[in-house]
Amino acid sequence: MKILALDSSGLVASVAVVEDDILVAEYTMNYKKTHSQTLLPMLDEVKKAISLDLNSIDAIAVAAGPGSFTGLRIGSATAKGLGLALNKPLIGIPTVDALAYNLYDTAPDALICPIMDARRKQVYTGLYYFENHTLKILRSQDAIPMTDLIEELNRRGKSVIFLGDGVPVYRELIEETCRVPYSFAPAHVNKQRAAAVAALAEIYYKEGKMEDAAEHQPDYLRVSQAERERAERLAKEKNADN
Repeated sequence: MKILALDSSGLVASVAVVEDDILVAEYTMNYKKTHSQTLLPMLDEVKKAISLDLNSIDAIAVAAGPGSFTGLRIGSATAKGLGLALNKPLIGIPTVDALAYNLYDTAPDALICPIMDARRKQVYTGLYYFENHTLKILRSQDAIPMTDLIEELNRRGKSVIFLGDGVPVYRELIEETCRVPYSFAPAHVNKQRAAAVAALAEIYYKEGKMEDAAEHQPDYLRVSQAERERAERLAKEKNADN
């Protein structure tokens, strides 16, 4: 089984190819360029470096959200375009689940807590642990205030490992208010990686969790800032008319 995986859900852009549980290639970049500038050139570099025939892949995996609205749209459009052109199925992987999968087989008494900066003092997050080599979801991915998340972690009373681009944003708050033992994942596993998306996609593929490329839609979890501002403007106009 050969999976091509893409992740442009956050600050990181990442492309990977996994074949029969072997990471054949991965190109990950965390730099100040838009994913529209980087994702396709990265895919092309990977393709050339390993002489990849795109027709040989079995499925295309993509980080399906939540995350950056623009990044998700770019990743989704790229995956859908490839899926339609190659007649290959898509496998949408929840972004936060894939982040948690970076910390494979962490001790079951430690919670894995990815945090992605969602702005407006919120994070995209979830709570996970591993049991019998399987990722278990304690709290499904959601957008919540960071203060609420820390309160929940304090109530649960278990040690926790934080990772994701929300760590530098909320590190000081965590250090000041988190009352359970905690740590921060090191650099090589603390951001999105297409390899993790591909690894989960192999499991999804075996379970038949695939979709036609034309059907795929990102999971934004909440409306965009533009949509939110439009709704607020319309509400003000309505109130003014009344």
